[in-house]
Amino acid sequence: MHRKKFFAALGTIALASTLVLAGCSSSAGSSGNKQTGNTIKLGGNFELSGAAAQYGQAMERGTKLAVEQINKDGGVKVGSKKLKIKLIQKDNKSDNSTVSSVATDLTTKSKVNAVVGPITSGAGLAAIPNYTKAKVPFITPGGTQDSLTLQKSGKVQPYVFRSCFEDSYQGKALAKYAYNTLNAKKVAILADKSTDYAQGLTKAFKAEYKGKVVTTEYYQSGDKDFNTLLTKMKNKGFDAIFVPGYYSEAGLIIKQAREMGISTPILGADGFADPKLAKIAGTNNTTNVYYTTHFDTLANTDAKATNYMKAFKAKYNEDAGTFDALAYDATYMIKDAIESEKSADSTKIADGLAKIKNFNGVTGTITMDKNHNPQKQVIITKVDNGKEVSATAVK
Repeated sequence: MHRKKFFAALGTIALASTLVLAGCSSSAGSSGNKQTGNTIKLGGNFELSGAAAQYGQAMERGTKLAVEQINKDGGVKVGSKKLKIKLIQKDNKSDNSTVSSVATDLTTKSKVNAVVGPITSGAGLAAIPNYTKAKVPFITPGGTQDSLTLQKSGKVQPYVFRSCFEDSYQGKALAKYAYNTLNAKKVAILADKSTDYAQGLTKAFKAEYKGKVVTTEYYQSGDKDFNTLLTKMKNKGFDAIFVPGYYSEAGLIIKQAREMGISTPILGADGFADPKLAKIAGTNNTTNVYYTTHFDTLANTDAKATNYMKAFKAKYNEDAGTFDALAYDATYMIKDAIESEKSADSTKIADGLAKIKNFNGVTGTITMDKNHNPQKQVIITKVDNGKEVSATAVK
């Protein structure tokens, strides 16, 4: 699977997965997986190979660090006992059919009590029927598609949660930031028309933005030349350009816009959050660029986040990133749910996750809403000359 297809999976729903999902609103007759023995079994449905391996490996690192720290601190308090976590992980190979079989294997053979992963929306949809049948909750650290946590009827999926915010959440945050902080009263939009991810961001931005959208133009994933669209937009009198899409096209848009003399701020969502953005656009061109992200070392500076970053650096000899931080939080959210419910049975963990309130995570303070989406801060990062120069938390 091409990298672009992976990014689309973060925010798109495959038709086949949707059809499978439609029949999973009623669970099977099991009562979930009970906690037995002296350990709590945590599953890891990780993309360790294939197109999404970079992100799945980050998820693995964050989860492993959290498990290691929890066990070192004595484990998870379950009533009067303290139990250690046993991580049982498998490689789903960034393949949706394998994702589904891994979900079955973890829940029915390994009898895990909860799962972290998979990381993309498409993969999450492939796994939902099997998690639901087994009544085992999972948290996705990167599945941002709005409808991922919802059944076809609109009711919440009882065993689906996320530690990341959803697409519409970041689209609204960008709209507020553009109007209130950048004082951009007029915005032009250049959107990818080929992905639900970009279309969802566009819709959310327009619904929230208080200024005037002077023009909306569309491109297709894989396009290379944006000069005609940018020329058409150039004299529309905008204060900023919003580009809902991925770094592969956004980098070229930034490069061509700057070469054309367009110097206004260029805004994007988490699809921008890759070092390759500046490589494609050129270091000098990647200036006055802003994008939303879930975690940033410049913004997440409280004691918990700082300690996490130090521990991550010590263990892996590299700086903490977005998806490992989200997976780290996901693991601790499961711990919090177990302790609040005084039970590590899978159905009780699901109950506890749905009730999370003011959870102190490294990516921010999290309260779970009725649709199993974390209500928390959005980080907006500014890039000048290809480097992050500031990061602002937006609630």
